[in-house]
Amino acid sequence: MTDKKDDLSQFSMLDLFRMEADSQTQILTDGLLAFERRNDPAAVESMMRAAHSIKGAASIVGLEMIVQLAHGMEDAFIAAQAGKLKLTANRVDALLAAVDLIVQCSRVNGDLDAWLAANGAQVSKTMNDVQGIAFLPEPLGLPPALPAAAPAPEVQPDIPVVEAPADGTAEQPVPGRSLPPMKTAQNFDRLLALASEARINAHQLHPLIQGMQRYKRNQAALFAVLEDVMEAASRTSDPALKEKALLAIQKSQPLKQFMLEHITDMENYERRLLTGSENMVDEVLSLRMRPFRDGIQHFPRMVRDLARNLGKDVVLRVEGEDTLVDRDILQRIESPLNHMLRNAVDHGMESAQERLAAGKPATGTIVMEARHRAGMLNIEISDDGRGVDPEKIRRTVIERKMATEQMVGAMSQAELLEFLFLPAFSLKGGITEISGRGVGLDVVHDTIRQQNGTVRIESELGKGFRTSITLPLTQSIVRALVVDVKGEAYAVPIVKVERVLMVPQSAVHTLENKQFFDHGGEHLGLVAAAQVLELGDMDHAEEMPVVVIGGSARRYALVVDKIRGEESLAVQAIDPIFGKMRDISAAALLDDGEPVLILDVPDLLLSVEKLLEEGGLHQLTRADHAGRRRMKRILVVDDSLTVREMERKLLVGRGFEVDIAVDGIDGWNVVRSGDYDLVITDVDMPRMDGIELVTLIKKDLHLHKLPVMIVSYKDRPEDRARGLAAGADYYLTKGSFHDETLLDAVSDLIGDAYR
Repeated sequence: MTDKKDDLSQFSMLDLFRMEADSQTQILTDGLLAFERRNDPAAVESMMRAAHSIKGAASIVGLEMIVQLAHGMEDAFIAAQAGKLKLTANRVDALLAAVDLIVQCSRVNGDLDAWLAANGAQVSKTMNDVQGIAFLPEPLGLPPALPAAAPAPEVQPDIPVVEAPADGTAEQPVPGRSLPPMKTAQNFDRLLALASEARINAHQLHPLIQGMQRYKRNQAALFAVLEDVMEAASRTSDPALKEKALLAIQKSQPLKQFMLEHITDMENYERRLLTGSENMVDEVLSLRMRPFRDGIQHFPRMVRDLARNLGKDVVLRVEGEDTLVDRDILQRIESPLNHMLRNAVDHGMESAQERLAAGKPATGTIVMEARHRAGMLNIEISDDGRGVDPEKIRRTVIERKMATEQMVGAMSQAELLEFLFLPAFSLKGGITEISGRGVGLDVVHDTIRQQNGTVRIESELGKGFRTSITLPLTQSIVRALVVDVKGEAYAVPIVKVERVLMVPQSAVHTLENKQFFDHGGEHLGLVAAAQVLELGDMDHAEEMPVVVIGGSARRYALVVDKIRGEESLAVQAIDPIFGKMRDISAAALLDDGEPVLILDVPDLLLSVEKLLEEGGLHQLTRADHAGRRRMKRILVVDDSLTVREMERKLLVGRGFEVDIAVDGIDGWNVVRSGDYDLVITDVDMPRMDGIELVTLIKKDLHLHKLPVMIVSYKDRPEDRARGLAAGADYYLTKGSFHDETLLDAVSDLIGDAYR
């Protein structure tokens, strides 16, 4: 195990101070908010310690201004603890401004003096307010506008820094610039891949054990017959034959016992392997899991400051702070959650006077709760504000001519609330810098859907508004529905699957070259998955397996060959050489080791709509194999899972029959046992490289006329010459690899896909 001291050795003293400042300023922020609400003496004690720690750390790295600021804060906390100073809202504002200044100074990367000079007015005011905090007036009437809070610290150890430019101008924190991540985080994808392979290897023991069980049953049947024969022989009058029969019966018994014991041992071994590999996957995934609090620490402060700017009194209560969330998901949902909270404060919450008149407490409350439910992450944001008036939505929809008055009048409240997710749909009367309810909800909706999640909203007029967000616990493991399309495995994230059906061909209707079927009074459009994925035509049985994807107006039924079932898949990124692949988001391995591509459902919906616009949908026909020409066969040899699978997909899409081999030895064994029209091979592979494989093929009496193409990362002239000298008919570099290049080269060598 790596020593903690070694982990920290990569950071300078200033880097360590940044870590200290981020940690201690969060304690100060939380403590000030808690003391302002509850007058909690324990909060003062923790704030005193935090200010003292910052003062000592700043002194070590020579940040004298922060030393003075922290010292003034410490004095204020001591006075408050002794009852000599009341921490009013205005005084809390001054102390929070000091916290912001400490964070900003700690993140300056460069000339701090230049940064301080550029921000002299802010620094002087903050220093004076803290030094003279006892003389700040009590708040009268509406609270004054507050400066924007400092950007929230990132999850440790990724700490953004602020560049101090040479001209002395102020600059904001640089997004994405961080200290080097720990080695474990850098190697996470590799660790997960290895753990997943271990799990797959454990699963592959099962068919072996099943084979042994079949062998045991056959052995038992054979022994039963032999025992009958030997029993009869044991009753013979021939002493020698009788002795041999008894000996055979005696020796058969250990064989049966041996088989039983070894099957039991193998089953126990399989169970231990499965448990160990599953635990390994869980442990690797836990490296990415962070407490929910790490992503929302700045939200209570943001809500408090925003409410004071708007003349309101609002408090945010967070529940489930210890709920574990994938680090990437936590970062990606920060913006949507921020949208929802700002909307709740700005548009959802009434002023203190309005709340009192309505019989509510003067202080409005927003509750954000995170919890695990049914293997998913559920986040609920609810407020006790005014809610949304459904009649106002109806009027807005009619005014903007988004639906007729009759249609809107027949809509339920849930249907009306769906309009809030449309871009630029707002119920606010005027435009402000702070989004009103509805503004930004389309961004929230889209962002959550990109994370394979869902958003649902509810409202009760005068009582409040509730948003429920459901997300996967991690993006590294996805629960998916595995289907077959043209004999290939594809996976659809289960959260994107609305339903799975079996549709008889007799239920399919055609209108304007578009096919659909009726389900519960709704016409669902049918599209062949093979056509969308450009895998060619599909033959369909009398009953067609159908996967319904999308929602509301964008709902389609994909026809597949077969529904395999659900599996939990360890996601593996596609090799960057292929770029963003249309309709594909990632790859994975099934439990039996078979590769599977994970479909990008939003992208898939766009592809379906494009086919509909172009009027190019194929008709779904019954299977008819009569008169079909034989497909040409290609062997792809490559030790890279991603490369060989992508080459295979491209070739299958053009109509070829494709087999794969994982290295040169495997390729040599396969090519001798099959009738192939072309071999495509890599060069650098374990056990036998591609050059050796080409040489063996070209020297073989039966294979020497078989065309061979080399596809390699090596693009030097001498590499190409070496491959062609070995007998390769074509040399293609992966550096220039793309769909048409490979397919054109194949066409040059063997023509089209059919004989």
